[in-house]
Amino acid sequence: MSTETAVHPSAVIAPGAELDHGVRVGPYAVIGRQVRIGRDSSIGPHSVIEGRTTLGCENQIFQFASVGAIPQDKKYQGEDSRLTIGDRNTIREFATLNTGTTGGGLVTRIGNDNLFMVYSHVGHDCQIGNNVILANCATLAGHVLLEDYVGVGGLAAIHQFTRVGESAYLGGGAMVSLDVPPYCVAQGDRARLFGLNLIGLKRRGFGEEQLNALKKAYRTLFAEGLTLKEAADRTRQEQVSSPEVVHLTEFIASSQRGICRPRRNAGQEGEDDLG
Repeated sequence: MSTETAVHPSAVIAPGAELDHGVRVGPYAVIGRQVRIGRDSSIGPHSVIEGRTTLGCENQIFQFASVGAIPQDKKYQGEDSRLTIGDRNTIREFATLNTGTTGGGLVTRIGNDNLFMVYSHVGHDCQIGNNVILANCATLAGHVLLEDYVGVGGLAAIHQFTRVGESAYLGGGAMVSLDVPPYCVAQGDRARLFGLNLIGLKRRGFGEEQLNALKKAYRTLFAEGLTLKEAADRTRQEQVSSPEVVHLTEFIASSQRGICRPRRNAGQEGEDDLG
């Protein structure tokens, strides 16, 4: 890695912006005065990074991306809000990431090793974990929470204040208005559950014991005709030794919007996907 910062002569760097060692800035890029960019990051041509935005190390911003613009929220009145981005994120062409608002603690926060594909959008006050993928044109409204290893398919959209749990996968074109439990697949308009995300979990290295515990918990929660409270209570009793099942049940118990579930009388769809 180069220790020198390389800025193309046509780039516009406002006084006050901070570029760490090894940062590369392409032609016609625009970087605002409150921007902080960590070492060995690459800023593509014609991209715009503005606002009170902080990027960690080894991020790659592609051409025409918009990072740190003000929220698309009529309640926003110019407050000093922030966008905080961790390390090794890839932000592709025409992706848009906005700062926060007063209603969300004035910060949009993004973790490490995430991929934001072409035309994806991260709205104000979103909280995104690590190893998340937003495919082309995936859209997050304000105040959305994505836990680690979430995958969002192309053209999917997530309603404001909705949560998506760890290792969940949203199919292409999904319209998500309720919380999606960890480790599950959701798709459709409005999105419903279609079993566990077994492919994603196996890719993460989940073993048979972990998968079997989740399969059993999924059936109890969604395929036995119990209320979610009854099913969660039973699941806690049966799988106290599984941290994944504990996380699944705690996520469901803490939901404020309600939980995405399989379609009524379509339990076989979920069961068929359990393997």
